[in-house]
Amino acid sequence: MSANLVLLENESQFNLLPFTLTRSAADIRIGILTIREKWERISGSAITIIKETEDQSDNAPYSIPANLIPDTSPASSKDILHSDHRRLQHPWQIVEYNDWAIRQDFRLLTENRISQQVPETVIITNPGQVFIEEGARLEHCYINASEGPVYIGKDALIMDGAMLRGPVSIGESAVVKMGACIYGASTIGPHCIVGGEIKNSILFAYSNKAHHGYLGDSVIGEWCNLGAGTSCSNLKNTGGKIKVWDMHRNTFKKAGNKCGLLMGDYCKSAINTSFNSGTVTGICANIFDSAALTPKFIASFSWGILTGEQYLLEKAISEIETWMKFKNCTLAPEQKIVLENLYKAL
Repeated sequence: MSANLVLLENESQFNLLPFTLTRSAADIRIGILTIREKWERISGSAITIIKETEDQSDNAPYSIPANLIPDTSPASSKDILHSDHRRLQHPWQIVEYNDWAIRQDFRLLTENRISQQVPETVIITNPGQVFIEEGARLEHCYINASEGPVYIGKDALIMDGAMLRGPVSIGESAVVKMGACIYGASTIGPHCIVGGEIKNSILFAYSNKAHHGYLGDSVIGEWCNLGAGTSCSNLKNTGGKIKVWDMHRNTFKKAGNKCGLLMGDYCKSAINTSFNSGTVTGICANIFDSAALTPKFIASFSWGILTGEQYLLEKAISEIETWMKFKNCTLAPEQKIVLENLYKAL
């Protein structure tokens, strides 16, 4: 494979909103790694991302859509364009493909490596499908890898009484709080803090669902915080197809029978918020004052549900910076520019 692998930003930048408001499709986390990180590992080189309209003549012959998730098995990586890949066309497919993606990444990350020893205080089923990175701490917890692998990232903390049922990925420096129930296929991204019940969901990075409440068939972006008691519906009472708001085309599309919350970056929900099935939020929404279930779409920079007001840009950025200080991070200048441009486009 060429040393210079090019990923093309195509129509997926619009089809995968709200997650591509603040990132390339290649930086979506699915499985254990982001799409970009998968390509870096199987190609052995840094990745170049260009827009599909840009001149590709000076780039590598392998120009691959940024929303293409590679099959990371060694055999297929020799012929990437004909491998058993998946292509993200809709945001809810991040959930639908996560089981497959965790298994792919687990093999990629752990092949020919030795896991850290499982502590004696951990009750474990099928230990051969559990991999613990250096520095991870597991305290009197339960891990069942009989139906899929469980990956515990570097310096992660799994507290007392937590129950993990694979396939599950716990990212670097993430925290799973006491008594948490994590069902497959779930990805808890780097530096996230989670508690309560989570099923078939992905948290990208630096987000918190630290308290009791249910999150199912959902995707949560970066730097989000779900207040105590926040829950989402992932199934209609009728059991029918769930309608999801298409932010680009301003219309509803039908997803599957199960779809929970699709939340863009930098959003926060008040305690006991109840999200409707298939709810989509933009970015930087401060979600509170909902009398019952939230509306199906919550726009970027919303200040509450009923107020009709916008989250002022200066206030939003100030409070993002406050949240970042909790995890010893700062808002990069280029991230601030992205937020300013999105605010101006409202």
